[in-house]
Amino acid sequence: MTYDPATTALLLVDPYNDFLSEGGKVWPRVKAIAEEVNLLDHLRGLVAAARKRGIRIYFVPHHRYEPGDYVEWLHATPYQLAGAGRQVFAKGSWGGTFHDDFQPQKGDIVVHEHWGSSGFANTDLDQQLKQFGIKRVIIIGMIAHTCIEATGRFAMELGYHITLVTDATADFNAEAMHAAHAINGPTYAHAITTTHELIAELGTGA
Repeated sequence: MTYDPATTALLLVDPYNDFLSEGGKVWPRVKAIAEEVNLLDHLRGLVAAARKRGIRIYFVPHHRYEPGDYVEWLHATPYQLAGAGRQVFAKGSWGGTFHDDFQPQKGDIVVHEHWGSSGFANTDLDQQLKQFGIKRVIIIGMIAHTCIEATGRFAMELGYHITLVTDATADFNAEAMHAAHAINGPTYAHAITTTHELIAELGTGA
């Protein structure tokens, strides 16, 4: 089995209502691509398959914004400032909570929130993976050319085997999806696959 449950983790990045639900602040920008690739069903399928196979699931959440974030930062990015202005993933809000279908269960790991795009930078993700003997990571969630890519690149630099799933993420447009998977993905990922192919490889019958 390529994806040994003892050494494989599923990283579920930013499964917030603001990204994945009707009424979410970012959903209108990603809806077309998300529906085109059948994102929500694929995320559900992969999470179910991982649980059935005994693969540990790591929730990798973005920082939930609070009033005053970035106000005195020297080098806040345009994305950070725009998100803070709109209070995307606002702490205590519906948009800043996980989608109902993606709630942590016993044995899952919820890592510290990341401030930028990488789920590793300034969080405990690397430590949590190493403490459980993880060597391979399957990265799914949002958004393909930002947090998925940044988390994958960082994971590669730390020595992990990276799997991307082209239809278990979404983006603002087709060009960004193409760049994330066809241009940038091969520079750091070891496997680029689809939900159907990966579930078959996991051998769960899901």
